[in-house]
Amino acid sequence: MALVLGAIAIIVVAYVLIQGGSNDDSKDAATSTPAASTPATSSAPSDTSTPSTTSTGEAPAPPVPTVRVVDAKPQGGVKKLGFDKGDQIRFRVVSDTADEIHVPGYDLMKDVPKDGSVSFSFEGSIDGRFVVELEGRGEQIAELDVNP
Repeated sequence: MALVLGAIAIIVVAYVLIQGGSNDDSKDAATSTPAASTPATSSAPSDTSTPSTTSTGEAPAPPVPTVRVVDAKPQGGVKKLGFDKGDQIRFRVVSDTADEIHVPGYDLMKDVPKDGSVSFSFEGSIDGRFVVELEGRGEQIAELDVNP
């Protein structure tokens, strides 16, 4: 009996070592699971809008795109935002300039304070291309594409 238990223990240890020590990059990303107990660290500031995996093992929500406005202009040019019709459209505007953010077509407007931010979340019920702009200045900051 002790011999059987010893053999089972060796098999279990070997299995754990093989599974935990695999560095095979050819694994399908959908079947590999990151360690949930090891938080990622970074010396650079990070955007906290990117959620991690949930405790139920569900896939994380996609990151929320951020449009940065510096001196009343979109940093890096007009930001392209793409979604499919029926998607939950989410984006954030961080601005050093106070103005109203306007999404014509969806007729959405929100005030962003100087050195503040504002978030948008709505269903993509209308397909097409829409301008996101600083309303008071008439400055386009993003282009919203909602595909049919």
